[in-house]
Amino acid sequence: MTFGNRQTHGFAGLAARPYADVLVVGGGINGAATFRDLAMQGVDVALVERRDYVSGASAASSHMIHGGIRYLENGEFRLVHEAVTERNGLLRIAPHYVRPLQTTIPIYSAFSGILSAPFRFLFHGGGKARERGAVLIKVGLVIYDSFSRSGGRVPRHTFHGRRRSLAALPALNPAVKYTATYWDASVHDPERLAIDVLRDGIAAGGDRARAANYAAAVGADGGRVVLRDELTGDEISFAASVVINASGPWTDLTNEALGDRTRYMGGTKGSHIVLDQPELLEATQGRELFFENSDGRIVLIYPIKGRVLVGTTDIEHDMGDPIVCTEDEVDYFIDLVRSVFPDIPVERDRIVFRFSGVRPLPGHGDLAPGFVSRDYRIEAAPLRGGDATVLSLVGGKWTTFRASAETLADRALAVMARPRRRTTKGVAIGGGRGFPSNDRARETWLAAHDAVVGRDRAAVLLERYGTVAGEVMRTIEQDAADTALAGAPSYSTGELRHLAETEGVVHLDDVLLRRTSLAFTGAATPETAREVAEAIAGVLGWDAARIDAEVQRGLEAVHAADPVGPALGSDAETRPAGIPDTRTAR
Repeated sequence: MTFGNRQTHGFAGLAARPYADVLVVGGGINGAATFRDLAMQGVDVALVERRDYVSGASAASSHMIHGGIRYLENGEFRLVHEAVTERNGLLRIAPHYVRPLQTTIPIYSAFSGILSAPFRFLFHGGGKARERGAVLIKVGLVIYDSFSRSGGRVPRHTFHGRRRSLAALPALNPAVKYTATYWDASVHDPERLAIDVLRDGIAAGGDRARAANYAAAVGADGGRVVLRDELTGDEISFAASVVINASGPWTDLTNEALGDRTRYMGGTKGSHIVLDQPELLEATQGRELFFENSDGRIVLIYPIKGRVLVGTTDIEHDMGDPIVCTEDEVDYFIDLVRSVFPDIPVERDRIVFRFSGVRPLPGHGDLAPGFVSRDYRIEAAPLRGGDATVLSLVGGKWTTFRASAETLADRALAVMARPRRRTTKGVAIGGGRGFPSNDRARETWLAAHDAVVGRDRAAVLLERYGTVAGEVMRTIEQDAADTALAGAPSYSTGELRHLAETEGVVHLDDVLLRRTSLAFTGAATPETAREVAEAIAGVLGWDAARIDAEVQRGLEAVHAADPVGPALGSDAETRPAGIPDTRTAR
């Protein structure tokens, strides 16, 4: 099942039948997961996203699926238990993208933080940040492990002294006294996992599950939601019994567009850089370094896709301002890498990608950003001028997306007085269905598919798409013009045409930033961007002028510090010709 046909699953499909039981506003991971859950209950559900799917906060993640060990210090035991449970569940239902991740904490003192930690626990973030010493971290990891006793999917933590720590990680700062190593999980392609979730919803609901990207909720009229096609400017009034506002940090802006001035959100900005630096990659020994910087901020150094991801900041942000990774933040990241690996030089010219997003956190007054709850809640209000109910998701994490979607879906079902048919717990996602669970099963799967594209190519596609790779390979087999990209030979033109035709691609940056890893790994050069644009032009009906415009737009998006791209900050006069302005309230 695809959602590439815009007549069926784009704005035209919504206009042809402008009503549904539930309208989901926001195509990030939480909106997509709620869409999937409701479709599995047989609900007539529609989803709109003002830009591309998974292009907002969900595209700016640290690529981790984790229980949130540091939330224990805030007393958020319910959230940690749920997050660990969901982490373990995702290792089962999405094994093609979610994998165990060995994580090491370098520790430079034994007892630091013991006195301040209870104060922060009791007063929810009050007091001055203190370095967390070995005793405090040990207590936290013992509690953290206890949450994995039921259905645990990762090993327990270990503690080592300086000698064994430096033997395992020779490039580590020699001032280290201990290291604590535990296991969480990574999601190495979060955008693709979200696309799988959305695809599952469409497959479950058929013509009763419709989704449209580049479609915005811009108003309320007579109890209906006004939707705008961001590509043409066309507007329709859409009727629904329940409107689910899953627009993340833009939640208040969406509610304002719908006629309700809310003040639910207080998101903080988190930025990351991606480094192409083999020496640093080797120093990590394949494990994430997760630690406390001198300012009390928890940060990470994470090897992924042959690169090193460094993040993240936690800065108060006004949603009216550009969401960019600043030069000051880059300085911060370089300094923190040097504090952990002092003998490895890190320079700006090794940065191949940078990105920034705003966490969908609740309003928090004077509370320090690092201590704001990462839990979620649901707020209900009537839609202006009608009987529909608006349910706003406040908060929400990548790790807990299935659970928060289930909670949202249950609230929507309750409003409509409809029962839940089935749970999503344990239901495999996308290419996780039938994904080989061991080396023998993997070899069997590859043997069954190597006649199509060859074993090595089948292995790459299995890693990239899970068992959905079978569909990709069938398309490639039928594409006589399929060739490897000169600038990124692990991708091929037939593969890209498949993505453009089946995954709702509208612009080149949809492919460079979200359907592939080209931007993340630094492979989206001007030459490769043009090669990709020319490969998919026939599928999307682009002429030579449109190809030029898309290449310009795509490169601006890739090289901007904002992963959403240039639309937020560019004026109409500087926007590439032929590219519509997609700026609007969500």
